[in-house]
Amino acid sequence: MDEKTTHSGELETDIPIIPPSEIKALEEQELKEKREAETSNSTEESVIYWQQTDHVPAKLSDLKKVLKEVIGLGVSFDVVFREMNFAGRNAGLLFLNGFTNDAIVTDILTRLTYLTPQDVSNQALTEMMTRYIPHVQVERDTRLSKVINEVLSGICALFIEDAHSAILLDTRKYPVRGLEEPAVERVVRGARDGFTETLVTNVNLVRRRVRDPGLHVEVMKVGRRTRTDVCLLFIDDIVDRTQVEAIRRKIQEVDLEGLPIGDKQLEEAIVNKGWHPFPLVRYSERPDVVSSHLLEGRIVVMVDTSPSVMIMPTTFLDLCMHAEENRQTPFMGTYLRWIRFIGIFASMFLLPLWMLLVVHPELKPPGLDIIGPQENAKIPIILQFMIVEFGVDLLRLAAVHTPTPLASAMGLIAAILIGDIAVKTGLFVNEVVLYMAVASIGMYATPSYELGLANRMVRLLLLLATALFAVKGFVIGTTLLILLLTTHRSYNSSYLWPFIPFSAKAMGEILFRKPLLMSRRRPSINKTRDNTKMGSEMNPRGEH
Repeated sequence: MDEKTTHSGELETDIPIIPPSEIKALEEQELKEKREAETSNSTEESVIYWQQTDHVPAKLSDLKKVLKEVIGLGVSFDVVFREMNFAGRNAGLLFLNGFTNDAIVTDILTRLTYLTPQDVSNQALTEMMTRYIPHVQVERDTRLSKVINEVLSGICALFIEDAHSAILLDTRKYPVRGLEEPAVERVVRGARDGFTETLVTNVNLVRRRVRDPGLHVEVMKVGRRTRTDVCLLFIDDIVDRTQVEAIRRKIQEVDLEGLPIGDKQLEEAIVNKGWHPFPLVRYSERPDVVSSHLLEGRIVVMVDTSPSVMIMPTTFLDLCMHAEENRQTPFMGTYLRWIRFIGIFASMFLLPLWMLLVVHPELKPPGLDIIGPQENAKIPIILQFMIVEFGVDLLRLAAVHTPTPLASAMGLIAAILIGDIAVKTGLFVNEVVLYMAVASIGMYATPSYELGLANRMVRLLLLLATALFAVKGFVIGTTLLILLLTTHRSYNSSYLWPFIPFSAKAMGEILFRKPLLMSRRRPSINKTRDNTKMGSEMNPRGEH
């Protein structure tokens, strides 16, 4: 290295001096490369990537740098970091704009202005939380990833310089939709409230109906990125704890990046049914239905942002039940239940049976010669059924995406004009349209939307099997259907119970809506620890 002495006697070297602007540009380039190289899949991984530890930084300046990279502070407009000074110490309040209750936050900040230097010492932080933050839910945490996850769920985090921790304040105020009657599970008599997209509201609706100290509500986080709240509800002294542990373990083992679609994604993750078309859980949007299933020993899973909840385990016949049957007298409830069963049976087997009698007229019972097409059409019967099936599905999809004022007009156009013209032009026979309408009504009368769709697929497959192989196709298709339903289980519970394994008493309670005081025991399928539903001294007349 060449060195020389100046006239002032200072030693001069040939090392170039880098201007501050170039140093800043190099730092920004290095920071950009580090951002592009990040492959974190969780908040904890991201925090450790940027500061090599998961502890809350002592200095607010270091904290803000980490928050900028992890949570987007200064980039996302709704991420707010309010800097303050209490009793001579710098502090900062981190929260999401729109998720906090402004009145509560203002009250807390006002109280903090009365702090003294002794109150904000590291040793006195716990006492400060008790004296100056009289809020319902307050806790302290030293893990920055945990603090950030809580902030993303709507909680405020108060940082005090050199404290190495954060004070978490639950001041959440979620956007809440008003309570409305569920569109799918309407009743003539009964409550008009239904679940919403807010988890706390849904839990409160159940708590209002089941004021049992044994009702447990366990909350878990699912999803590395979404951190979705999932609740597991059960009555501890009734439910089978083996089933609870199995479902809890399944939820805890879910390793997805998130549940943006909600309960349906969680169902696919914890219920391994593959390509099985039939639902293995029951969905409900009614708090009274969920409460009654909890009292029977079932397990309920709630997912935040989902207005419907999952009930497990379930059976095929349980999916055919509706709350309206229990709102009427036992006689009328039994009548409505039988009408519903007939409709569900018709939605599956009416068209294949009619198709079978058309292909083999000799199978018609005496006196039923009128069954069958009275006129010939230009296209085969099976093709007519396929076209009408797809047309009904297309109409259903169009009705979902059509504004309400136009839905009625669209239904009239599709049902009357198109159907009538198709018959008059000879494309369809009248019987095809008639029986297809009856089968569609039976599908829409199915309480479970998922079961209705599965029954529709069964109808299509049976139609094709009957058209191709006649009697053998219908018999083999029906046999395969029963085998399919028999081999699948909902959390170790028979899907066709009480038909397989057969239980005469339970089958009687399925077919007939028994009076309340005659139904003394819970369904045996739930394997409950307590089978009795009423006191031993209560007789069927309601007398002690």
